[in-house]
Amino acid sequence: MTDQVDNGAAAFFDLDRTLIAGASTMVFGWVAWRNDLTSTREMMSDALRTVEFRLTGGSDEMTDLVRDRILEAVEGRNREDVTALNDEILPRLLSAVRPETRAVVERHHEAGRETYIVSASPVELVSPLAQALGMTGAIATESEVVDGRYTGRLSSEFCYGIGKVNRVRKLADEKGYDLRLCYAYSDSSSDLPLLELVGHPVAVNPDRTLARTARERNWPIVVFARRTKATLTAVSSAAGAAAIGAGMYALGRRHGRAIGAVS
Repeated sequence: MTDQVDNGAAAFFDLDRTLIAGASTMVFGWVAWRNDLTSTREMMSDALRTVEFRLTGGSDEMTDLVRDRILEAVEGRNREDVTALNDEILPRLLSAVRPETRAVVERHHEAGRETYIVSASPVELVSPLAQALGMTGAIATESEVVDGRYTGRLSSEFCYGIGKVNRVRKLADEKGYDLRLCYAYSDSSSDLPLLELVGHPVAVNPDRTLARTARERNWPIVVFARRTKATLTAVSSAAGAAAIGAGMYALGRRHGRAIGAVS
């Protein structure tokens, strides 16, 4: 399958459980704990919050907790000390990148589309990963830094939910992207506003709410099972088929089997 070249379009990838298997903040927390930047109690608390966040789909209360914890984790820290953790974090994140989504990123590049990671995780964690994958850039949570230290405040809108939409829309205006030609990939119903923003939404390993919405709207659904085997829901609309043109369809047919529904 040959993709149409879209020089005025981009593809936006959620990070956790979409581009990578697992949660990036858990990797950050583990490495921070190993380097004595966080306590065992804080690390365990973050792990429980990550599990709860996944199970609840991200309530407003949980969103506030995650945002506040990201800010608390670095407050008062020297920025150079935090960015130095990438020597340990980046290899772990790269090893967690799904080979299928890595291939999809490359297909977008071949089609002339720019690619971005869009994540609530700290930009210091996300940007090096995007660069290592040859992607155009990263849109992520940015913490305020004064005199080389984190203040515990945001320097821009929290990159979650409608915050992702606002950041992507601003980038599209700056870059001249036609959002009707753009793609977005996510596993979470919290990213419904982002998926609705673009012309080609794709649900990847979706939670229950997103899977139901994707079926109702005839969006492509891709599930990467254990050992990264891909399965793909059947889609009937031409728009759905076009959305898979970036590579998901070919990967699903090559490595998996077509299924009728995803729960």
